[in-house]
Amino acid sequence: MKLTEDPHRRLNALTNEWVLVSPHRAMRPWQGEIAPLPTTKEPTYDPNCYLCPGNTRAGGIHNPAYSSTFVFGNDFAALKPLASPGRLDVDGMGLLVAESEPGICRVICFSPRHDLTLATMPLEQIELVVHTWAGQFRELGGLENINHVQIFENRGAMMGASNPHPHCQIWATSSVPEAPSKELAAQGAYRKSHERCLLCDYIALEAREQVRVVCENKGFVALVPFWAVWPFEILVCSRRHFGSMNELAGDEAPSLSQILSRVTSTYDKVFGVPFPYSMGFHQSPTDGVDHPEFHFHAHFYPPLLRSATVRKHMVGFEMLGTPQRDITPESAAERLRDLADASS
Repeated sequence: MKLTEDPHRRLNALTNEWVLVSPHRAMRPWQGEIAPLPTTKEPTYDPNCYLCPGNTRAGGIHNPAYSSTFVFGNDFAALKPLASPGRLDVDGMGLLVAESEPGICRVICFSPRHDLTLATMPLEQIELVVHTWAGQFRELGGLENINHVQIFENRGAMMGASNPHPHCQIWATSSVPEAPSKELAAQGAYRKSHERCLLCDYIALEAREQVRVVCENKGFVALVPFWAVWPFEILVCSRRHFGSMNELAGDEAPSLSQILSRVTSTYDKVFGVPFPYSMGFHQSPTDGVDHPEFHFHAHFYPPLLRSATVRKHMVGFEMLGTPQRDITPESAAERLRDLADASS
């Protein structure tokens, strides 16, 4: 089997799910959707932006004249902290089942500047964002009914971002969501059978092969995972084994800031436009139980496929069968690595 030529399946060791890789389809003609290019440059301050300092948000709440990061409760929260408890199982058949899901949703503005992104912010400002994330994780994870804290950023209108001002969201839930729950199970099973950490071993393999690594520093490594689904997907892993931002030590916060800057600025060079993505950190559950199996990491899922206007959709076989990709992780990593090296 030739991974660069033959169709094949790859196992996602973090979730125990498969992805179909079809390298021979990469050059097929395209007559599908072509998205419009961004045409405007954002101002440093937008009087109509509900996230800019001093402006009014929904319901008449005024933002303070903040000068660094700014955290507030989401005005349109998907979760409520005082949701009525309860569980529904009609006739006890396990078919019509629902459970109460209390939680907390917050927004973090990265900067008062409307025109900045993680790709263009100075490193010291990104480090302030990292410390804000850590503080929020510690605070929310310490609450009695919060068992998981999900920090994530949707960048770009293509990813559903309703506002271009640099910001992210936090959804803190009483249950562990599906994606991190699968990773928790896989890491737990690997630790039980191997008596080692899954991602520690995986990082060591990738460091040895050096074909999917995009960039790295003393504390973190960014790579296109062997099982990547999205065209230029990136996995960021800590080199040291720890489970959450609560355990950042030494110069790991600056190292994480640097790797996030490298990844996002490299993305912007791929097609010469601000690169859309969904990014999120997966961290240990905050359920009061030790999770030595869990390894801190972040996922970047960008949709752009062939150009700034052609994106990948999950349709057809991918929705009904198995996710599939045309560009191999190795070729995507090579392209990203060349761009990252050019800017270093």
